[in-house]
Amino acid sequence: MPRKTDARASAIATAERLFRIQGYTATGLTQILKESGAPKGSFYFHFPRGKAQLAEEAIDHYVARRMAMVRSISANTTGDALNFVQQIFSAFAAEMVASDFQYGCLMQNLANELPALDAELTKRVARGFVDSTEIVAEHLRGCGFTPARASSTAAALVAAVEGARTIARLERTPAIFAALADVSVRGWAAPEK
Repeated sequence: MPRKTDARASAIATAERLFRIQGYTATGLTQILKESGAPKGSFYFHFPRGKAQLAEEAIDHYVARRMAMVRSISANTTGDALNFVQQIFSAFAAEMVASDFQYGCLMQNLANELPALDAELTKRVARGFVDSTEIVAEHLRGCGFTPARASSTAAALVAAVEGARTIARLERTPAIFAALADVSVRGWAAPEK
C-alpha cells in the first residue's frame, strides 16, 4: 500500500496507465483504487470532483511528459528536421514495444470517448494536442521551414504518430513507425526547394 504522500501520485499514474490501455469509460473508480492502492477517503481528499478531476490531472501529467520528450529530441537535433522526425517516430515505436503494444495515446483514447461525456476534459485533451504540435512546429521553423509549412508538417506528424500507434497496437509491431520514417526521408521532412 502506498504511503499517504504517494496516494495522489499513484492514483494519477494508475489512471493514466488504465486510460491508455482500456479507455476512460471502461476504467472504473474501483479498479483505479484497487490497482493504485489508494484508500477511498484519501482519493476523495485529493480528487473531490472524482474521476473527472483525476482524468484532468492524468492528462496534464501525460502531456507534460510527452512535451518534455519532444523538447528533448528537439534539443538533440537542432537544425536537423529529418533527424528530428525520425527520432520522434523511433521514440514512439520504442514506447509501444516497451508497453508490449498495450499503451495507446491517452489523449487519443480520451478524444474518442469524451466529447459526449465531458466538455472540459475534451478541451484539455485538445489543448494537449495543440501544445505538443506547436513544439514540433517550432523545431521545424528553426530548421528553416516557413511558418505555414512548419504548422502543416507538425500537424501531419502528430496525426501520423497517433494513427501509427493504433496500427502498431493492432499489428503488435512497430513496423509502421519505420514506414513513416522512410516516407520522411523521401521528402516529408526534406528542406524546401
